[in-house]
Amino acid sequence: MGTQAYPKLHNAMWPGLVGKGDEEPPISLDRMLDLTQAAEVDGVKFDGVDLFLADPHTPIDADEDTIKALADNVGGRGLTIGSAVAPVWPPVGGGSAMDEGEGRQAFLNAVRQSCRIMGRLRDLGVRDSGVIRVDTATDVASWAEDPAGNTAKMAETMRQACDIAADHGEKLAAEGEICWGGMHSWKHMLDLLEAVDRPGTFGFQADLAHTMLYALGYNAPEHRLLPEGYDWKDPAELDVALKTITDALRPWTIDFHVAQNDGTVHGSGSHDKTGRHCLATDPNGRLDIVKHAGFWLNNADGTPTKAMQHICWDGCMFPNAVLNDQQTWNEILAAMIKVRDAHGWQA
Repeated sequence: MGTQAYPKLHNAMWPGLVGKGDEEPPISLDRMLDLTQAAEVDGVKFDGVDLFLADPHTPIDADEDTIKALADNVGGRGLTIGSAVAPVWPPVGGGSAMDEGEGRQAFLNAVRQSCRIMGRLRDLGVRDSGVIRVDTATDVASWAEDPAGNTAKMAETMRQACDIAADHGEKLAAEGEICWGGMHSWKHMLDLLEAVDRPGTFGFQADLAHTMLYALGYNAPEHRLLPEGYDWKDPAELDVALKTITDALRPWTIDFHVAQNDGTVHGSGSHDKTGRHCLATDPNGRLDIVKHAGFWLNNADGTPTKAMQHICWDGCMFPNAVLNDQQTWNEILAAMIKVRDAHGWQA
């Protein structure tokens, strides 16, 4: 194992926070870093981490001392920092991207503060790749009241966010999930990317689990690519559907999450129903992680796009007992290594 140097392998910190009910207390950033640092497979370890810029991990208003302490903490473990999730949702201080008033300003402030923090981490030498992750922070039903008008409002918010990101030397990536209005199908996602029209600054974050739900048309039946009642017995049919999605969105893809999904939706805590993340070894997983990652990471001719210098595991809504088990992360790392061995490059 470990035959390629790139893309670097990162672990997400937000599974310690996101999608938790009252019965599952948050897992601290230090604990998530401990688990990441300790993971090892045949001498190969994680290269870095991706962050969630919200309490209780990293406050969005973090001061200079807090940012320096974060850089020392991560860097001191031999890890780097890549991408970060901006807290653009109302529950954590952000606002809806289709709200032209206070919501937009709160959304933009979350982006501005995220760019500030991530820029300082780059200056401090602990960050050398990655994007700021956003979404529309709007539910599907609200968007559906005026699809064209609301997509236009969202696009204007995103363009203003792009101006902020560009001023900081950052890029924004919208993560395609079925729960975010205006991004809830592969066609609506493409419409938003094209409406924003800032390909150098605004791109797509592809998550293997979430984008598979696009093929099922869960919140947009008119855009489903797999037939009603698809029984998962014909892998070729799934491949055709996923290739349709990846051919459309790969040119926009600037950040990538390795993940597994069992073909169902799930919501926990404050997280709306979205594609259910599964463990890398889940026997109910519908994806061939290595093969299907290649649909995103490679051009049509099979050569690496090299659009991402790192890739990140994403798996939320697991019980704390699973997240606190070191073997969980060793198995996840093993899956990540297989993806890199199959689709990576040397330099």
